Amino acid sequence: MIRILLLLGLMCLLEACSRSEAASPHKVYVSDEQANVIHVIDGATDEELRRIPVGHRPRGMAIGKDGRTLYVAAGRDDRIDVVDLDSDRMVDELPSGPDPERFALSPDGKRLYIANESGSLASAVDIAAKKILWQTRVGPEPEGMAVSPDGSLVICTSESASLVHFIRAGDGKLLDSVLVGTRPRDAHFTPDGKRLWVTSEARATAAVFDAATRKVLHTIDFEQDPISPDVQAVGIAMPPDGRRVFIALGRGDHVAEVDPTSFRIVRYFKAGHRDWGVGLSPDLKRLYAANGLSGDLSVIDLKSGKSIDTVKLGGRPWGVVTGR
Repeated sequence: MIRILLLLGLMCLLEACSRSEAASPHKVYVSDEQANVIHVIDGATDEELRRIPVGHRPRGMAIGKDGRTLYVAAGRDDRIDVVDLDSDRMVDELPSGPDPERFALSPDGKRLYIANESGSLASAVDIAAKKILWQTRVGPEPEGMAVSPDGSLVICTSESASLVHFIRAGDGKLLDSVLVGTRPRDAHFTPDGKRLWVTSEARATAAVFDAATRKVLHTIDFEQDPISPDVQAVGIAMPPDGRRVFIALGRGDHVAEVDPTSFRIVRYFKAGHRDWGVGLSPDLKRLYAANGLSGDLSVIDLKSGKSIDTVKLGGRPWGVVTGR
């Protein structure tokens, strides 16, 4: 009996150590477009710490280069809210143009490039000056935004026109518009800037562009390997080394992992209902999926490929970013 108790105690100790190793200290920030808050979650315990009130219909988010500032698109208030992450409260606001949804932070941290969904515009904002620098007319319902690693090129996707717009970052000149699958959502450059990934929600595809030629090199069709009759393609998460790509499959209730070299779908991870936004822990051990229709956050262990927790949030979780 003593040996059994000692063995059980040792197993519990090893399990605790394993959990501690797998959960490096970090925080997870989830925008809630219905409750008008940012949920703050402890990445080590998966416990919700607090809710930060922000403007109406918060969706897109980004953490500033200082690691201490969170920018939030408040769509119905036509502004970008500025949250201080030391105090976890809103401290300022920036102009955005009408109905901001997603946005991208410039590599130097000085500008935001914003999709104005109801205005058919892409806007550039100088953060320090709190000033809109330029606005470019794009197709209806722009959503996805990305900026190249060298800061020279801005991407904006138009849902209703199924177009990817290539825009010069300096002055907002529209350089090109390329047709993709129906209702393009998110856009993301690879770390070297050579490739651009664009998801198309209704067509359930991800198009991979050669950024220099603006030509589609490959299209990944999630309907060809169906895990659900309702599969879509929405949010994108990519680690800094660019060796994996994670794509939220919306009403397909899964996240797909794609090999960016072979373009092969490697694994599927089960998520909640209508996973929209995805994010990675800073140590790249966990994947987070915000599930708008089940009102929760899926926590997925990337080593095992298993969902290890579901954080009940309520409302309509939309986007995910992580920080320390």
